[in-house]
Amino acid sequence: MMDHQPGASSPIAEPPQRRMPPWLRAILVVGLLYLFLVGVRMLESGVHGLGDESAKRLFEGITNPLAALFVGILATVLVQSSSVTTSTIVGLVAAGVIPLETAVPMIMGANIGTTVTNTIVSLASARQDDGFKRAFTAATMHDFFNLIAVAILLPLEIFTGFLQSVATWIADLLPGGADATFNSPIKGAVKWGASQFERVIEALLSGETAIAVALIVGGVALIFLTLTYITKNMRILIAARIETSMNAALAKSGLVGMAVGIIVTIMVQSSSITTSILVPLVASGILLVRNAYPITLGANIGTTVTALLAALASGTVDGMTIALVHLLFNVTGILIIYPWIKTRYVPVILASKLSETAANRKWLAVVYVLVVFVAIPLVGIFIFS
Repeated sequence: MMDHQPGASSPIAEPPQRRMPPWLRAILVVGLLYLFLVGVRMLESGVHGLGDESAKRLFEGITNPLAALFVGILATVLVQSSSVTTSTIVGLVAAGVIPLETAVPMIMGANIGTTVTNTIVSLASARQDDGFKRAFTAATMHDFFNLIAVAILLPLEIFTGFLQSVATWIADLLPGGADATFNSPIKGAVKWGASQFERVIEALLSGETAIAVALIVGGVALIFLTLTYITKNMRILIAARIETSMNAALAKSGLVGMAVGIIVTIMVQSSSITTSILVPLVASGILLVRNAYPITLGANIGTTVTALLAALASGTVDGMTIALVHLLFNVTGILIIYPWIKTRYVPVILASKLSETAANRKWLAVVYVLVVFVAIPLVGIFIFS
């Protein structure tokens, strides 16, 4: 009887326009990914067009590593995507606007800021005490892992610069060397696409500054819009299959969970989607928190692919270096925390204790989000800038 009710959430009620063939949707995603890279190139061209002095004024004061960390957090919260933030940082580093030393803590901040999405998603379960407790734990264990990783690695990076050094060494080994640019077919194709947008802008506007600003605005807009539609389409393509097979795969080992997190996040180009899918699964009891945990860590690694793609479009060693820093930071954080039994589940334990308190006082969950992701970054930027 349920199958015949109008408005029921059955396959019969699926709108016809949503039934795009998978092969056509895959082609659409490839096209959107190309436009994303074009947006990165436009951003870099716009920053160059402003000139060194104007660029310095735009980012004046962001030299302190703690200020850079908080800028990374707040920027990612505002655009709701670490992929957008890290891709923008890659473009700015490639353009010579942000030095590598400043960009490294910004990348760390982006890792923290991206966790706000699934934390907000968990608030939807607030009416169900047990479900909310599980959902909030699944969401905030990502927060705690990234906070602990930053607390360990940021001081080490400030005093030793090891992430930047290793990333620079790897970037120098890649084709082109330290004094040349990367010669990839991707770069040539992206450069051509960006030049088409530049021609249109130059025909509509006059003055170098106006054109440069238009390129920056257009580049950032293109990055944001394309990533939004890439993630939506990729979720339609694969999310249903992921949800049905997740628990079976995770029963094997934590490494399987990490692999799932990496693959899914690469495919959907968003760690937020991967971790947000986990929240309702954990809330409903389908997936255990400790099984969801390694998927979250894998998502941290998978999301670095976006910055690496952006670095290919930028065509500079510095751009590739900061993208590699993003990858190395996430891998190093996992190697420090996960292999050891005594530290492996510390983020899960902390998240569980926080969720127990939040389950009794739901308003504390909202306060937590506002304080950690908005108030502290704002105060930090004000104090350290």
